[in-house]
Amino acid sequence: MHKTGFLGAPLHDASQPFAVAGIPFDSAVTNRPGARFGPQAIRQASHMLCDGIHPWFEVTPLGQLTDLGDIATPNTALADARSVLQAAVTPLLARHHLAWLGGDHSVTLALLRAYRDHYGQPLALIHFDAHCDTWQDHFGEPSGHGTWTYEAIQEGLVIPQATVQIGIRSAGDKAAREYVNSIGGRIFTARELRGRESSEQLAPLLADVRQRIRTAGNPPTYLTLDIDCLDPAFAPGTGTPEPGGMSTNQVLSILESLVDIPFVGMDCVEVSPPYDHAALTANAAAVFVWTYLCQRIAANGQ
Repeated sequence: MHKTGFLGAPLHDASQPFAVAGIPFDSAVTNRPGARFGPQAIRQASHMLCDGIHPWFEVTPLGQLTDLGDIATPNTALADARSVLQAAVTPLLARHHLAWLGGDHSVTLALLRAYRDHYGQPLALIHFDAHCDTWQDHFGEPSGHGTWTYEAIQEGLVIPQATVQIGIRSAGDKAAREYVNSIGGRIFTARELRGRESSEQLAPLLADVRQRIRTAGNPPTYLTLDIDCLDPAFAPGTGTPEPGGMSTNQVLSILESLVDIPFVGMDCVEVSPPYDHAALTANAAAVFVWTYLCQRIAANGQ
């Protein structure tokens, strides 16, 4: 049977509580482009998951999931693309719990603006990435896929003390690399996580995330997952690969364990199919998004 939507879910069904949507924008990358093709590659990879029944959560998104297709944005002007994206996202948040398929990481700022407006309060943020994305400029430009975290904090979109970065390891000046720590958040570097894959080994990280969100009053929590948090051995198809990264098992252990966190949405970004080998990267991204959706369904008892 020919499938089109994520997991083969029906398209544009406003009655479904969960949805995926693509954001095929990659004009803010600093190295290799191609993430605009990520949404379709992730959808295609998801079709391998058949009926979508998760072996840990014992649920499937099918029957509760729709695919809203791709959000059309301007291709070159970042500010215009973010404005169009935010306007398109806003009405969807009233109808669906969404997982977004990127696209480069610059799109997350527009998503957080929409979520902040929707919930009327700053969000907690769980951020998987190789890069801190807290630079104050983008190689001389004011904004890009490496500045969005700094901008989100400066705009009050997220709670600094409830911001956790996981997998950080790229080169960069110390002020940027340590920015989240310096404002009261927490950075778990890839080096700190080496050799820790199971939920038991990752218990200190999981406990820290839970404590920070409880202390902040259990605010709505957003998950953003840059696929380059993974080592290039697991995800070669990305624009800025960084050796020494996380394993697929590490990410899955964290996603499967944080079922008690009040997540309200997520994105998976920076999948660049032109550099992918044997669809390794797209497959990892599809499994991460599927696991997140199953986690949310399990958390809601549906």
